[in-house]
Amino acid sequence: MAKFSRIEVYQAMMKTGIVPVFYHADVEVAKQVVKACYEGGIRVFEFVNRGDFAHEVFGELIKWTAKECPEMILGIGSIVDAPTAALYIQLGANFVVGPLLNPDIFKVCNRRQIAYSPGCATTSEIGLAQELGAEIVKVFPGGNVGGASFVKNIKGPMPWSKIMVTGGVEPTEENLSQWFKAGVTCVGMGSNLFPSEALKNKEWKKITDLCKTSVAIVQKFTLNK
Repeated sequence: MAKFSRIEVYQAMMKTGIVPVFYHADVEVAKQVVKACYEGGIRVFEFVNRGDFAHEVFGELIKWTAKECPEMILGIGSIVDAPTAALYIQLGANFVVGPLLNPDIFKVCNRRQIAYSPGCATTSEIGLAQELGAEIVKVFPGGNVGGASFVKNIKGPMPWSKIMVTGGVEPTEENLSQWFKAGVTCVGMGSNLFPSEALKNKEWKKITDLCKTSVAIVQKFTLNK
């Protein structure tokens, strides 16, 4: 059973503006990364369904997070089919994100009142996602579909659109300012937020500092909305 409602998920995404996107096969590493992000001001975290037995790691991680990082909203990403979405919802996923739009996933998520942000790369896909019930639509891969100018041009004829862009996002003022000035609601950030050396050497504070810096940059834009 999801701990947070759809409204709480969307509000947290809009408030913090950053959703870390991360996967690791070692649950202990995953715990430390979630904690590092939490201490850096992050309140929405997307664990990615990529490796073998990822659902087992997620099952342990979400129970731990509920106790150790009680305000952290943990969801699942890289979901491409409804049965997998249902599996993670059963494990407690608070939201579902995918690299593509699958109407069958909407059926599962809407029935259980779970937020679903499908991956879209065209105006028509974004429109369909909204028609099916998406409050925040994921534009993916952001850096390849046209970058910040794509978002800006979507917001012109469809100003009501709330967009989370993933792919091509970096924890720098130059990069983040471009996305938020273009009109994104939030961004998903993967490997750039988790330097391989920091993970290898278990330097969790580096991740915390990157999160703090990124959240501070984003707040300049989101606080004025």
